[in-house]
Amino acid sequence: MSFSTFAAFWAMSILFVITPGADWAYAISAGLKHRVVVPAVAGLLSGHLIATLVVAAGVGTLVASHPVALSVLTVAGAGYLFWLGLNMLLRPAAPRADDVQASGSWTRWMLKGLCISGLNPKVFLLFLALLPQFADATVPWPVPMQMIVLGLVHTLSCGVVYLLVGFGSHVVLRTRPAAAHWVSRFSGTAMLLIAVTLLTEQVLD
Repeated sequence: MSFSTFAAFWAMSILFVITPGADWAYAISAGLKHRVVVPAVAGLLSGHLIATLVVAAGVGTLVASHPVALSVLTVAGAGYLFWLGLNMLLRPAAPRADDVQASGSWTRWMLKGLCISGLNPKVFLLFLALLPQFADATVPWPVPMQMIVLGLVHTLSCGVVYLLVGFGSHVVLRTRPAAAHWVSRFSGTAMLLIAVTLLTEQVLD
């Protein structure tokens, strides 16, 4: 894999990473709790890693070629996002200086992050579209290994951006409880809109 190919992939990848979506909304909601930013982001990244392995193993093409399987993934992901968004709207979070997180809470935030990215068909389809496009069958590296490396690069970029978003939201909002409530509601609304969009696209297809 040439450096120019690698750079071209990263340039395209970072455009998707810096575009706000469900992952951003979840990182912001974790930032309101501060101590759960790392496990929340770790969960999101786990979903990206799973998508990378699925596509690299060739399962991605198989799933994408079966509309029913993709529909099930879409509905499950949309339903989960809708549930999370609704809960954020009903119970908006606010940062607290004395907010102590138990280990069980860390596990829940990580699992929720894994479900958000792992059940998001947009993540899956992004990897399915990008990774094969930048893999080169003429180089000594096996194509699946190239896809895994590219997926890791994308996941690393996600990790940096999501951590900045999560910790940045905490720094900005910890002294502004009222603003934090509005941001929490905004994140919840974003999740609801993404869920509705996914379901609408599914119905129209």
